[in-house]
Amino acid sequence: MRPYRQRILAAAVALVVAAGSVLAIGQGLKLVIDRGIAAGNPGMLNEALVGLLAVIVIMSGATFGRFYLVTWLGERVTADLRRAVFEHILKLSPAFFEVTRTGEVISRLTNDTSLLETVVGSSASFALRNFLLMIGAFVLLAHTSPRLTVLVLIGVPVVFLPIIIAGRRVRRLSRASQDRLAEVAAYIDETFHEIRTVQAYVHEPVDRAGFGERVESQFDTARQRILVRAVMVASVIFLAFGAIGVILWVGGNDVVAGRLSPGSLSAFVFYAVLAAGAVGAIAEVMGELQRAAGAAERLLELLATEPQISPPADPLPLAQPARGAVSFEQVDFAYPTRPETLALKGFTLSVRPGEKLALVGPSGAGKTTIFQLLLRYYDPQAGEIRFDGVPTRALNPADLRGAIALVAQDPVIFATTVANNVRYGRPEASDAEVEAACRAAYAWEFIERLPQGLATPLGERGVQLSGGQRQRLSIARAVLADRPLLLLDEATSALDAESERLVQQALNDLMAQHTTLIIAHRLATVQNADRIAVMEHGQLVEIGTHQELLAQNGLYARLAALQFTA
Repeated sequence: MRPYRQRILAAAVALVVAAGSVLAIGQGLKLVIDRGIAAGNPGMLNEALVGLLAVIVIMSGATFGRFYLVTWLGERVTADLRRAVFEHILKLSPAFFEVTRTGEVISRLTNDTSLLETVVGSSASFALRNFLLMIGAFVLLAHTSPRLTVLVLIGVPVVFLPIIIAGRRVRRLSRASQDRLAEVAAYIDETFHEIRTVQAYVHEPVDRAGFGERVESQFDTARQRILVRAVMVASVIFLAFGAIGVILWVGGNDVVAGRLSPGSLSAFVFYAVLAAGAVGAIAEVMGELQRAAGAAERLLELLATEPQISPPADPLPLAQPARGAVSFEQVDFAYPTRPETLALKGFTLSVRPGEKLALVGPSGAGKTTIFQLLLRYYDPQAGEIRFDGVPTRALNPADLRGAIALVAQDPVIFATTVANNVRYGRPEASDAEVEAACRAAYAWEFIERLPQGLATPLGERGVQLSGGQRQRLSIARAVLADRPLLLLDEATSALDAESERLVQQALNDLMAQHTTLIIAHRLATVQNADRIAVMEHGQLVEIGTHQELLAQNGLYARLAALQFTA
């Protein structure tokens, strides 16, 4: 809220004026009774009406200002907070998402920030307004009758006791309730994301039961929180208004005895009711504030999470123009979730600028890990990786990734237009450049048949396209990005013969201009690579051309015999 100090100050002024106007009504009530009704003075009643209307006008204007400014602050702060959390999450490495479910993060970005919006834009000012009314009421109580005020002050600690005791429990339960809600969101996200698998395996009854369990768990936690809040509010109201009854009895005896005027007793009761109502309102709002405190803790946890991969203080620049030379020097690496298992052991490999190098080997040999380290999603525990001769740790990760284009086995298509999907690596590209990239990727033949061509929305994850079409769009994205190092991860493994022919043709054109690393299980697709690196158990066991590796009669020759014989 700090950037909006002027608006906060204006809202505070409006708040004070509105609260002061309410308190002024009590003094007017005293004058009307003592000097008007009791004295039989109708002129005083007329003046009181005019004064009351003036106070009401001031109170209405101040309330408008307070409501508008505070609500604006709630919306503005929430928007800022969502942006800050989202921008911070984008900096976190994939290791964070290995241990954190996406639905959990989405819940914090939406539900938790909405709670804070309610507090900043409503509950906090409501609590502050009632706090001011309570303080003002106590001051005027003391001015009206010091003797009765002593009785009130004796009861205040008793009234606030339930707020203090129950408030802590409400905060804990609020945090737990938000955690359960996040679990519900995570389950929804996972189930809907994989809806085809759910329906293919007729898993709906299990998912209905699983979702029901999570919803009931969230409800049970919320029920406990509501129960504690209800007991707290009821206790405060009982104690506060019970105290008013006692005060009215004592004050009535003082009026009968002539120690207090009827107007003073009326004003005193008015202020006592005001103070009691304010205390009750604060008790009710405290529950909201405690819920927001729990939500804020969860958001601050996210903001306090340090990215495992961050730019060095003084990053070195990439060579210009970048050539795409890569080298691994005695690299050891284990994933954070499996620290005892090395994915790469003493791995050493050099790739020359412009070279086409294939990585082959059994599943789990460490091929994909090579790509993960090149993109600096992780850093190795030992050894060094260099890009164009510069250690990757010394580079800004954004600069390094900006020199690499990736074509994945399962291409990612976003729920936007064809053009925006192709532009992903170069948002400033013109439509003509996008079309040229699509033609180079042999994608234009199906794009021009789409209802709106490049402007056609593709739906979530590109479900309207076939696998071959999605893959060609992914290649068009890499063509348009035009980065010196190209990473191909099983780019044709899941395609039919016709789609594979088109995709392979597009890849051949793309590879002709870039340093390329290719992960392949089907050896027929990499026979023409400049070199083939054979991996097993995280180590480089063979390297050479297709013919050289066949002649060595090692692991590659055995894999080739199995595939080509079949």
